[in-house]
Amino acid sequence: MPGILLIRKKDEEGPPGMRMPGIFAKVIYERYKIDIIMDHNPLYPAGSREMNEAKAALAPTEIAAWRTFSKTVFEPGALDAKTKQLIAVAVAHAIQCPYCIRAHTRGALNQKASQDEIMEAVWVAAEMRAGATYAHANIAMDEIQEFNQ
Repeated sequence: MPGILLIRKKDEEGPPGMRMPGIFAKVIYERYKIDIIMDHNPLYPAGSREMNEAKAALAPTEIAAWRTFSKTVFEPGALDAKTKQLIAVAVAHAIQCPYCIRAHTRGALNQKASQDEIMEAVWVAAEMRAGATYAHANIAMDEIQEFNQ
């Protein structure tokens, strides 16, 4: 459930009474039995077949090449398809692509990845982002030292 969800209690009249990030909506829905009134997030519009076809029509050669590339990359090789999807889940989180997160989480599930495996991949991504952040502190330290000279 992406985006910002406008919600209200079941059987409540009038405008929604609360706005919240979509990530929390499912938990709130299940716990409090509320209605989800609208999913609105212009930053990440929902994908659709029509939108995908329109994008493809604007660059048919490129999309054909990309689809072939993607299909080839995810075929089993030295790594099995499930491992490749788990890597994709981790990378999707590291690059913070909501569309990629959805697609590759579903891909991993389709390859029989467990919920535990998916979350472990997410934590690997989190560690890598944290590690890279800390490693880049070298740049700040270098600038501080240069400034103080």
